Amino acid sequence: MNSTIATAPAGNTTRKGRQREAQGGNGSGFADESARAPSNRASHRRPLHLPIGALAAVLLCALVNTADAEPVTLRLHTFNSPKSLAVRSFLLPWASEIKDRSGGRARVQVFPAMQLGGKSSDLYRQARDGVVDIVWTSPGYTPGRFPLTEAFELPFVCGNAEATSQALVAFYRKWMRAEYADTRPLVFHAAAPGHIHTNGGPVRALEDLAGLKIRAPSHATAATLEALGAVPVGMPVPKVYEALSRGVVDGVWVPWTIMRPFRLHEVTRSHTEVALGCVLFVMTMNKARYNGLPEEIRDVVDQSTGMALARRLGRLWQEDETRGRDLAVQRGHGIVPLSEPERERWRTLTGPVVTAWVNKVGESGHDGETMLADAARLIAKYGTDP
Repeated sequence: MNSTIATAPAGNTTRKGRQREAQGGNGSGFADESARAPSNRASHRRPLHLPIGALAAVLLCALVNTADAEPVTLRLHTFNSPKSLAVRSFLLPWASEIKDRSGGRARVQVFPAMQLGGKSSDLYRQARDGVVDIVWTSPGYTPGRFPLTEAFELPFVCGNAEATSQALVAFYRKWMRAEYADTRPLVFHAAAPGHIHTNGGPVRALEDLAGLKIRAPSHATAATLEALGAVPVGMPVPKVYEALSRGVVDGVWVPWTIMRPFRLHEVTRSHTEVALGCVLFVMTMNKARYNGLPEEIRDVVDQSTGMALARRLGRLWQEDETRGRDLAVQRGHGIVPLSEPERERWRTLTGPVVTAWVNKVGESGHDGETMLADAARLIAKYGTDP
């Protein structure tokens, strides 16, 4: 792997509005000496092998060509740990792919764990405002900002990560472009459906969940937990370990893949496999920065993202579920698959959450029922595609 994790230099904080736009033209301000009218003293002029103006133009072109040859450097910021699946198996390999495909003309520096400053909830704004060039984040970290995206976070909507990731990209192209119009999304994808992991006894039924403080990854999942009788607590996943160890929360809603990089198996001991809903992710880019890239670099970015990447990422996240689950098995934790009769109880109680979402987006002029039906159709489509 050619790419490495970048480290923010000491004292180098991000600045809003920092953008490095490609500039056309030589901008020299020099006149072309060879175009001047001949002098009255032409008969007395000594022969020159190269006019001074032409020499200046040659030197200027050389400087411009040298500047053009400088590689484009893109800074990518994320909340996730350097040891996480996202950084190790996606962002760093993708950075290497960009470098290789561009012949070294474009490089991506990856800054994990919020190294460039701010909170997880700031990431989308950092990309929008040009504080950084690219971010990888969860839309759920900005509650209320992406209401249409919440369709895939609603209870019992999403499927496996590979199908849901592709469905999410197709859904974006049809329904959500306006929601992300102030940046340039490069890829959407999803983790596998989340489960309930607690530091106490097993959750086998609704009665066991009642009153438990459970970390929720998004606004939609918080509404789901509340409907089930739990007390939702919003916080970024990097803070969950400490919250569980200090008793601030009793449990967490995450897929198995999240357990490993954040060591959550160390502070939980019971796991209920319920597949309530998915955590979603987006990698998006500052719009002006994208538009200012040389065309061939934009083509490299486009060719390395989109639907094909969503499929790969979905498969990667789905396959990593087994590794996260194995850690709990090795520690002798209790793992409880939710029974079908109990699942129907949960589905019934969370029905109003879906209805509330349909009404909310309806107030903005969207047909929520049609959108939900389309989301289900797309998930089924990509779930059966070879």
